[in-house]
Parts: sequence; structure tokens; C-alpha cells
Amino acid sequence: MVRVTDFAEAKRRGRKLKMLTAYDYPTARILDAAGIDAILVGDSLGMVVLGYEDTTRVTLEDMLHHTRAVVRGARRAMVIADMPFLSYHLGVYESVRAAGRLVQEGGCKAVKLEGGMEVLRSVRAIRAAGIPVMGHLGYTPQSVHLFGGHRAQGRTLESARQIVRSALALQEAGVFALVLELVPHRLATWLSQRLDIPTIGIGSGPGCDGQVLVTQDMLGLFPDFNPRHVRKYQDLHGLCLEAVRNYARDVESGAFPTAEHSFSLDEGVLEALEKEF
Repeated sequence: MVRVTDFAEAKRRGRKLKMLTAYDYPTARILDAAGIDAILVGDSLGMVVLGYEDTTRVTLEDMLHHTRAVVRGARRAMVIADMPFLSYHLGVYESVRAAGRLVQEGGCKAVKLEGGMEVLRSVRAIRAAGIPVMGHLGYTPQSVHLFGGHRAQGRTLESARQIVRSALALQEAGVFALVLELVPHRLATWLSQRLDIPTIGIGSGPGCDGQVLVTQDMLGLFPDFNPRHVRKYQDLHGLCLEAVRNYARDVESGAFPTAEHSFSLDEGVLEALEKEF
């Protein structure tokens, strides 16, 4: 099983870390079998599973429900659960309690939270409780309303300074890895080279120590969503649409089901029923 120490070892050896999201048991099994290092139960489930406009409506109970399912499907990959909006903003006690529930009830091995200087106390307290913490800087989806939409961060000098200072502070506070989302690739590469902990990029270029994508995005399940940072490795939307249309056609025409999809009846049952009823 992949552990926190394996993240540090990958950084030391220069081996790229591979992370994808999952929100259910069958997807977790696929990612695990494919050799993915870490499975993130992301609060992105708000959009790609629950149909919300953003992540802010995802609750701790939502995260617990989906984390449990993913953990049941993962044998080797490390399962990391997002701490949802407001689960670590109401004080240290609430932060530790929420993280503890994700580990104790959800079964994950680590939690991820967004933010820099403002979350340092929560990071330290969660770590003090024995729970590994992954950080997240750059574009942080739970702050989408502050950013005014999905926008790259760190493009100006002051914004870049803020990301660097936060990254160093989070490293000092004890995060074992750091997601960099929509950070200019030169800045992400420069920062990755200066940090002792591994960086996991999403839309931040090839210079990070690993990469993460939302699985539904890279599998092409949403044809109208084509962000610049995503490479679609399959068109599952098209494949699924074709399969469902074929099924509907076969049902309508009577081509499905056939005898091979049916079960036999013991000899004499129908005759007996005819006499009885």
C-alpha cells in the first residue's frame, strides 16, 4: 500500500506521482488496478457526481459517504479525502473533528485542505492528531466566488509571492505534499525545485513532482467541459451514449432480451399453475 513515506521517496528519486479522483467503488478498483499512486476523493464530486455548480455545497456527510465507497475499492493506492467547505474554517477543534471523522469513519489515510497562511493552525492541529495533511494552493475551488470564476493564480509578482510564502509555510507546518492548481508552469517548476515535499500539479505544467486530474474529465464524460489543462484519454460520453442508444433500439425492436438472457422453468410448473389458477 502506498503511504506518506512513499511520496517523500518518490520526490527523492525523481519518480513522478500519479493521482486521480474517484467517488465510488468501481472507479476506485479501476484506478487501483491501473497502478495509480493516490486516489483523491475530491469535493469535485459536487459538480461531476451531484450536479452542483461548484464545490461549496458539498457537505462532510457527502464526503464520508463517498470516501467509504472508494476505500472499499482501493487495495494499493493511498486514499486521500478532501475536507469540504466550512469543515476547517470554524476553528481548530472543528477542523480536527472533521479530519478525524474522515479517517475514522471514512477510512482514508490522509486529508487535503485548501489555503495558505489562514489554515496553518488547522494543519498543525490535524497533524498533531496523527493525520497526514496534503495542502492545496493556486486556484482553490472552494474560493471560486472570491476569484470570480475558474482563474489561474500566481501570474503577477504579488500573487506569486503569496503562493511561495504559503507553500513554504505549509511545508513548515508539516504537509506531506502540495497540490498546485492553475499555477503558471514556470512558477510551479521553480517552486517544486525549492520545496522538500512533492508537488502535485493540475493545470500547472510538467515541472511538478506529480499530476492529478478529475477522472470524469480525462475520460471525456462531459463533452461541453473542455478546460485547457485536461487531456481527454477517452470519449466515454460518446461510447456510453452509443451503447444506451443501441440498448434502447434492441428493446424496442425485440432484439433484446433473447433466450440466452433468460432463465428456464422446471418441467411441469406451467401445467400445474394452469390447473391451479
